Amino acid sequence: MYNIEVPDDELYKKLDTPFNKDFVKISLKNDPTKFCVMPQSFVDLDLERIKNMEIFEDDVWVVTYPKCGTTWTQEMVWMIGHNLDYKTSLEVLLDDRYPFLELQGIVPSYPKNMFDECVNMPRPRYIKSHLPAFLLPDQLWTVKPKIVYTARNPKDTAVSYFHHYHNMNGYQGTIGDFIKTFVNDVMMYAPMNNHVIDFWNIRSQPNILFLFYEDMKRNLKQEVRKVMKFLDKDYSQDEIDKLCSHLSFDSIKSNKMINKENDIKHLMSIAGREYNPEKFTFIRKGKVGGYKQELTRESIEMLDKYIKKAEFDIEYHF
Repeated sequence: MYNIEVPDDELYKKLDTPFNKDFVKISLKNDPTKFCVMPQSFVDLDLERIKNMEIFEDDVWVVTYPKCGTTWTQEMVWMIGHNLDYKTSLEVLLDDRYPFLELQGIVPSYPKNMFDECVNMPRPRYIKSHLPAFLLPDQLWTVKPKIVYTARNPKDTAVSYFHHYHNMNGYQGTIGDFIKTFVNDVMMYAPMNNHVIDFWNIRSQPNILFLFYEDMKRNLKQEVRKVMKFLDKDYSQDEIDKLCSHLSFDSIKSNKMINKENDIKHLMSIAGREYNPEKFTFIRKGKVGGYKQELTRESIEMLDKYIKKAEFDIEYHF
């Protein structure tokens, strides 16, 4: 089913970090245009068991390319699906309520077996993944549980991904070098264009809800109502107002059940870095258009060409 290729490219080697290295290119044998860059550890631990995973109709999945508002979307979807259960939300880590399917495959030292956590969750299961459509479980496309997909403009995504990869993974390169790996589709989970296009093309299916990060920033109440309708939930305006306050940027950033502070400490210790919340937090700035303050004209032009190359009808709301 898959070709596993070890790329002979210096750009890949620049991405090696203390716990993400030995990158490979996974592609479909019958369609090499469908490919994804992942560490060898993912192939060894997760590739086949995820592909053959049993799926249930009442599952609720959140799928995104990394750094596209995943955590924010998870909390929104979980709260709406669980009748606005603030008590549990404030007492139980989001990663325990909405586990990350392939985490062990990309961080083998992670203390929990996240695949088993997902498989053994009480139903209805809420599951998160960054995998592209072709690497997700086969049964996802036949059983057809609800899937919420969130997209974000590639410029802000790339900048956010750089800060994540630098601080949490121990990446030593510059942001300019990182942008080069991003637009050349050698970054982990690359290519972003294909990742988004595959879900955009199936957005009309009744079990798919396609959201934009930028829309969530501009009109959160509108997006909350979309998710409510998608999950067959009905809440009053006062309840929606309270939920949007709970989902505000400042609230999410300071909420220790959501902001992944423990994960940051664990991963940064492996990467040989000292955790300092004054310098880096998982939920960083969350701005639309923040790339303008961080990227050179050259990097912006490279990303513009990358976006244009996609040739699809998504408005990224620059």
